[in-house]
Amino acid sequence: MVARHSGDNTGMISILLAVLFAATQPSPPPDLSTPPPDAQNIGNGLITKMLVPGRGPDVPSDEDVVKIRYTIWSSPDGKLVDRVAPPQWVVPAVGVMMPGMKQTVEMMHPGEQRRAWIQERLGARGRVPPGGMLVADVELIEIIHQPVAPADVAAPPPTAIVTKSGLAYRVLRKGTGTRHPKIGDTVVVHYSGWYPTGLRFDSSVVRGEPAEFPLRDVIAGWREGMQLLTEGERARFWIPESLAYHGQQGKPKGTLVFDVELIKIK
Repeated sequence: MVARHSGDNTGMISILLAVLFAATQPSPPPDLSTPPPDAQNIGNGLITKMLVPGRGPDVPSDEDVVKIRYTIWSSPDGKLVDRVAPPQWVVPAVGVMMPGMKQTVEMMHPGEQRRAWIQERLGARGRVPPGGMLVADVELIEIIHQPVAPADVAAPPPTAIVTKSGLAYRVLRKGTGTRHPKIGDTVVVHYSGWYPTGLRFDSSVVRGEPAEFPLRDVIAGWREGMQLLTEGERARFWIPESLAYHGQQGKPKGTLVFDVELIKIK
């Protein structure tokens, strides 16, 4: 005989959801409270160990922005404090990170994964039990250096393509996608903008966060230029005033130069 249950199933649903949530949470590492002998003691309250090596000689500085993922636990209780899991990432400025995370990231190369044991005095105070640590698994996806005015900012080089409208552009890195955004799409981008003198007037890179906007809402040069790109592509645009702000009060005037990376089409 099958038992029959009547009434509200809210309690059972809550239990199932709790079990599912727990199953998706990463378990604390076995060395949560005791760093292994091969970990590097920096000597100021930070101990760290490389888990996966990176590539190339480049490491971040205080002036850079980084694209990272991480999972952070408190020690010794093993509580999950914070997590940015794949395929997501965050793009913080290195100079404003808590000291323990900043020191860890500044040791890393792109592609590297590293575990850090961060004592209270390096930014963990109030987030861990007294005398405890934060233990962070960090993946450095990309270093985004502060944007510097390009050498050809004053005028498009002979290799640039000029469209019928007067927009000039040059591809800096080929995209990984095949779809081009359409006028009704929303795009997620990183960009920096300069005057032809080399003076920078705007940058999402400096702010440490990509910009998102509908294509129909931007200046004509952006609308045209973005539709030439695919996801992952980087390009430089030279946009004449006729395709920009038309001399509007309070807006950048004259020809504008942008380095743009199309991150995502939505």
